Amino acid sequence: MPVSYPYTQYTGIWSLAGQANAKALGTWPSAPFAKLYTWGSGSFGQSGLDNTTNYSSPKQIGLTTEWSRVYAVRQSMFAIRPNGTLWSWGSAGYGQNGLGNTTYYSSPKQIGALANWQEISTNGTSQTVIARKTDGTLWAWGRNGNGELGLGDTTNRSSPVQIGALTTWSAIGQSCFAAFAIKTDGTLWSWGWGQYGALGLGNTTSYSSPKQVGSLTNWLRIAGGYYHVVATKTDGTLWSWGYNFYGALGLGDRTNRSSPVQVGALTSWSGVSGDKYSSASIKTDGTLWSWGANSFGNLGLGNTTYYSSPKQVGSLTNWSTLSCGNYQIASVKTDGTLWTWGYGANGRLGLGNTTYYSSPKQVGALTSWLSVSAGYNSTKAIAIT
Repeated sequence: MPVSYPYTQYTGIWSLAGQANAKALGTWPSAPFAKLYTWGSGSFGQSGLDNTTNYSSPKQIGLTTEWSRVYAVRQSMFAIRPNGTLWSWGSAGYGQNGLGNTTYYSSPKQIGALANWQEISTNGTSQTVIARKTDGTLWAWGRNGNGELGLGDTTNRSSPVQIGALTTWSAIGQSCFAAFAIKTDGTLWSWGWGQYGALGLGNTTSYSSPKQVGSLTNWLRIAGGYYHVVATKTDGTLWSWGYNFYGALGLGDRTNRSSPVQVGALTSWSGVSGDKYSSASIKTDGTLWSWGANSFGNLGLGNTTYYSSPKQVGSLTNWSTLSCGNYQIASVKTDGTLWTWGYGANGRLGLGNTTYYSSPKQVGALTSWLSVSAGYNSTKAIAIT
């Protein structure tokens, strides 16, 4: 008999209603199969296809059909299965694969034997990995030259190491050389490289262990670009800080900020993501907005003009998930279709070519995409079949 399947376990980077997409919800004759797809550069094995070949259209990784989340961290890739196991492949020069070495792997390898991984913090320019488990603990590994692992030193790690002993972490985020985490009490914490005010602590000092950002207790989501950060609060407001030469903070100017500053006065912001020098966000009404650097049309506005305040991408109201990489953006709509735009080198847009596009283009014809993660020069996504 048909069964109702809990698709929420397949939620990706961020989704509008805390679930994958509206089309996936429903009644199926059996549990669906969530396949993992890749495209773009394979130079460090990040394609996961046992080679170093570039692909300009989606290719399935292996035969496994039980993937729940996928994350691109520069040229290193991570995925979590529904059973809570964590897998990685790609570049490992700083030990960022978490496999206890600096060996590159071109197909997924399991990290340890634990089965309680919840999420990985993504940033297309970072070589540091921040992770959270289902028990609320916080973990880190990889590059640590600026203390971005939060372990009180600057030593690289090639295996997961717990940050402190707390079990109250609820959300995580990264910029290139800094990391951020939110606790269940709504407080925000940061550590790593503090130049340009990227930590939000009112200075440009670097810290190798978590420091609380202000005293507020209503932080909800956070994401970073290269040196800037965007975040939302539980009241739906949008905030930013850090490097702002290209207008990535959305504040109408190009002045750096070392403490959180509210972007406009709206209270309808939901998901956020940071590109290298730009930002994007989806509102609760399903509209998509972007701002900052736009050299390759990565803002999706049909031009290459830079904007220092949020601009709406088209007029559609069915955007669901969002992921910024390195001058490119990928997004899934509520109808399960996948769209990409921006820098097309290495085939990272999945459109069968290496062309740049300044407005959203649909990737193939599937209507069962659940999540997408844009990395430095490649992209990963999950679809139900």
